[in-house]
Amino acid sequence: MANVHVMDHPLIQHKLTLIRDKETGVKEFRELVEELSLLMAYEVYRDLPLKEIEVETPMGKATCYTISGKKLGIIPILRAGLGMVDGMTKLIPTAKVGHIGLYRDPDTLEPVEYYCKLPPDISERDLIVVDPMLATGGSAAAAVCFLKQRGAKNIKLVCLIAAPEGIARVQKEHDDIDIFVAAVDEKLNSHGYIVPGLGDAGDRLFGTK
Repeated sequence: MANVHVMDHPLIQHKLTLIRDKETGVKEFRELVEELSLLMAYEVYRDLPLKEIEVETPMGKATCYTISGKKLGIIPILRAGLGMVDGMTKLIPTAKVGHIGLYRDPDTLEPVEYYCKLPPDISERDLIVVDPMLATGGSAAAAVCFLKQRGAKNIKLVCLIAAPEGIARVQKEHDDIDIFVAAVDEKLNSHGYIVPGLGDAGDRLFGTK
């Protein structure tokens, strides 16, 4: 089964509390999501390979380590996933960014792709799929499926808050990926929103509600 990593660092939990608060405005919400994404990226990128190099310091030569040229990609699920991109790229500015747009078919209730723009060498990159909320898991599972169909081999999923139902669906359909979250909440309500969650992440990021 896909591994689930819940990040309990105090800074992550503190900022998560602030974005849950319904009184947090758009500007602060947006900034907090970016900060949370940066903090989570430290753990997500923990297994990046290193290579040994020699550098000249003001005091002499030193044997040091640098990331060994690993190709990385960040794939936000539109539209709420856009809020997590800047935090991730601040830590890894050389990562390429692709985009996947999905909507739910009103008849079948299944995700349908309406936009996809990815780095051309996607099969050679380690990909991070980002979306603040892992609710039903439909969009995340579909996004991973679309990436695999295009040749992606190494994929991680990063969300701020997840519902058990969403985790279960991703694990069922993609048991080969790691899932990183800041919290696993109680459940979904009858409208597919995470409870207690934080409401609609896209609306709160972009001030559309």
